[in-house]
Amino acid sequence: MNLESLEKQLDGKLLYDHTMRTLYATDASAYKEMPLAVAIPKTKEDIQKIIAFARENKSSVIPRAAGTSLAGQVVGNGIVVDISQEFTKILSVDPVEKSAWVEPGVIRDELNLHLKSYKLFFGPETSTSNRCMIGGMVGNNACGARSVIYGSTREHLLEIKGFLADGNEVTFGALTNAEFEDKCNGINVVSPLEQNIYVQTKELLSSPANRALFDENYPKKSIPRRNTGYALDLLADSQPFGDPTEKFNFCKLIAGSEGTLFFSTAIKLNLVDALKPFAGLVCVHHNSINESLKANLEALKFNPDSVELIDHYILECTKENIEQSKNRFFVEGDPQAILVVEFLRDSKEEIIQAAKEMEELMRSKNLGYHFPIVWGEDTNKVWNLRKAGLGLLSNIPGDAKAVAVIEDTAVDVNDLPDFIEDFNAILKERNLSCVHYAHAATGELHLRPIIDLKTKEGAALFRTIATDIAHLVKKYKGSLSGEHGDGRLRGEFIPLMLGEEIYQMFIQVKNTWDPWGIFNPGKIVNTPPMDTSLRYTPGQDTPMPETYFDFSEHNGIVRAAEMCNGSGDCRKTEKSGGTMCPSYMATRDEKHTTRARANILRETINNSTKENRFDDEGLLEVMDLCLSCKGCKSECPSNVDMAKLKAETLQQYHDKNGVKFRSKLIGNTPKINQLFASLPWLYNFGSTGILGNIMKRSTGFATERSLPLMHKITFAKWIKSYRQTGNFIQGKVYLYNDEFLNFYDVEIGQTAVKLFNRLGYEVVIPEIGISGRTYLSKGMLKEAREIAEKNVQAFAKEIPENVILIGIEPSAILSFRDEYPDLCRGDLKEKAKAFSGRAMLIEEFLAKELDEGRITSSSFTENTERVRMHGHCFQKALSSLVPLKKILMLPQNYTVLNIPSGCCGMAGSFGYEKEHYDISMKIGELVLFPTIRSEEEATLISASGTSCRHQISDGTSRKAFHPVEILFKALK
Repeated sequence: MNLESLEKQLDGKLLYDHTMRTLYATDASAYKEMPLAVAIPKTKEDIQKIIAFARENKSSVIPRAAGTSLAGQVVGNGIVVDISQEFTKILSVDPVEKSAWVEPGVIRDELNLHLKSYKLFFGPETSTSNRCMIGGMVGNNACGARSVIYGSTREHLLEIKGFLADGNEVTFGALTNAEFEDKCNGINVVSPLEQNIYVQTKELLSSPANRALFDENYPKKSIPRRNTGYALDLLADSQPFGDPTEKFNFCKLIAGSEGTLFFSTAIKLNLVDALKPFAGLVCVHHNSINESLKANLEALKFNPDSVELIDHYILECTKENIEQSKNRFFVEGDPQAILVVEFLRDSKEEIIQAAKEMEELMRSKNLGYHFPIVWGEDTNKVWNLRKAGLGLLSNIPGDAKAVAVIEDTAVDVNDLPDFIEDFNAILKERNLSCVHYAHAATGELHLRPIIDLKTKEGAALFRTIATDIAHLVKKYKGSLSGEHGDGRLRGEFIPLMLGEEIYQMFIQVKNTWDPWGIFNPGKIVNTPPMDTSLRYTPGQDTPMPETYFDFSEHNGIVRAAEMCNGSGDCRKTEKSGGTMCPSYMATRDEKHTTRARANILRETINNSTKENRFDDEGLLEVMDLCLSCKGCKSECPSNVDMAKLKAETLQQYHDKNGVKFRSKLIGNTPKINQLFASLPWLYNFGSTGILGNIMKRSTGFATERSLPLMHKITFAKWIKSYRQTGNFIQGKVYLYNDEFLNFYDVEIGQTAVKLFNRLGYEVVIPEIGISGRTYLSKGMLKEAREIAEKNVQAFAKEIPENVILIGIEPSAILSFRDEYPDLCRGDLKEKAKAFSGRAMLIEEFLAKELDEGRITSSSFTENTERVRMHGHCFQKALSSLVPLKKILMLPQNYTVLNIPSGCCGMAGSFGYEKEHYDISMKIGELVLFPTIRSEEEATLISASGTSCRHQISDGTSRKAFHPVEILFKALK
């Protein structure tokens, strides 16, 4: 099997090193299987060649989009074909026909962004809609929140193009009876295989006995979400076998076939009119799950557009999640369940009327105790809370997790209350608790019991509970798979659910479509036992290497990495907004996601035989493009803190291999600056011109990048000689003189002092040392810990009780809040935790003073200005942009608009390093640079971070101001 030969034939990439195979060995499910290789095809011909290779070498082809499948659909031992990088074009839109041709790698939400100008919309909406792709939605027949209105992907699939197993390109679409007969007779077919497919289908579906079996054994037709096995029953309902008004279309079979029959390259979708202009969510609070399910039946009487259930497990998880805790604004008390009933209408009054009548009916039946209506932009916060549920479930400490084992059951909506009661009774017998969340309007609940799959008992329970619930779903004539597919998880139960005779028909279908067995084998038919090829080996030990950061909250660094369950939130693009993961946004390469980094860290430490388990070049390679932006700490539903994990990995690697010269240089920049403090001109001379380029080349910095220059005087020296004047009626403030402020941003520090003085504050500069940020960024945690310990002690000595330490540079002051408690131990750790809440960004402090009435708009100009603000990554992850916007709007006539830019791309030293310069600038070009270039010269650009301001200068030649500079200039 010559992979090198195949690699040479492709225009795209073929990757078969151990690292890349490891990254594609898992998806968002409990399964793991090492692929033979990973292909990133560039053209349709590449796909054709991969199919031919698999056929000739008795291998297989596993189509993969975003890799968010929950039943192991995209794990396998063949060639994983990732279409998410190159097959991403929206090919055409027909606004008259209301249809669009797209490639399978188009992201669902980005398609709808494109369709906005046409006032059209692709209806099915999964919780992963900001990164899931149309190809994956077709494979799983995805549904989503509004399926009560829009149904599943199958209902919107008009035509599909791609390759059969013989390598021939084919198009499937609606056929008349005559066209169907022509296909059966070999007319207008691309190959004998295509003809054979039509002939076999005709034989299978013409049989009255077979159609009777379908009626008897498939799930109730009243269940809209029916994804168990192949949809032969739906094909049988169309002409020439069933409804004479329904044209035959193989798209019905291909949707939900999980890539086992055909490899798609272009997809034609039905579009619907854009959503109604007014949206309101009635968030009904309940005292029990059972009560909420009964209320669901009442809600459906009012024709809602969706009804979603969120249970108390998820609500509890959101309390501790930085991002999602902000989205709990509508929650009152501690409800056991919230039923979110969505109404989309032509007017707000219609929604209010429907909500009022629904509340009256529910209250008359004692269903619900609180009925808030959420409007406008706030509805997105509720949906984000609901969508985050999958990842939040990974936050449960320890090895026992909410396992996706029976999370896709669908029953008739009227059977839901009884079904859940029986379901919970089974769990009780097994001493299990369970998370309930899902699409209540259509009878689909995602039910996740808490199981420890690392133990033999847990693995046995995994099978037992799956079997128990399969029998229960069968009792209610439901569908074991409602929208997530059968995959590796449920394929084994298809004979039980639909009967052996229908299962044999499925095998016949698979063998006819794919005689060589190359397309995603082991899914739907001939599935291995559901408790094999699991991510964790039952009975395995979890390594607990000694670490510099304290990972005790997660019971060790491995479990901190295992918080990532593969949901792929880190694969969203710049069009979706947010910060995580900038390097993925720029490259669209799975290797540069938080998920990939967590996967490789977990696998390396678990499987290494070295004394130092971190001593691995593959691990270092995957970590390389992590910008340590902290976006994942808040935006990842599981709060995976990759910056912390990367820093620990680097220090552990340094322990074995030493610290490279450039890293030492960067880490020790504050010491170098101190040496040149009295001769800043000499430092600056060596950083610019020909000498500067020589220095950059010799130390591994990008020659295209300008270097920051030292100020002619340090801030520490200036403040000693500066006489503060004014009426300090507001008292004292304590300003942190960090290493960036002291040597580079002196003028900003001077402006901050003058601003405080003018506002009635006297500024005190406490004797607290450098933050250690430069050491943290290069994984030099020994030095960083020493600094953290000294600074925590200094904080106790220098800052009076209950007084705040204010910082100008976000990356420095937020060290107290973020890393210090994890670097310190014992009594110092407790002090660091206590002090973390007393370290504030200057924006946070000013906003607090504004809220408390000590600062008012009356101190500022009434002139008109336009301000575009870019937030620092740490500011977004560990604080909020709300205080920043609030203070920039102190001048009453200032219009302040956020730049939805994510990370600027500089990230401390990252953007200076020669191998990272191009990607640093590419990240800047995603949103930040184009937005700034589009602004008039008069627009003020605000950026809190020193690196951000430098990146903006290099990328746009525009000067960005720290917020205090803008405020000082705006003083009356």
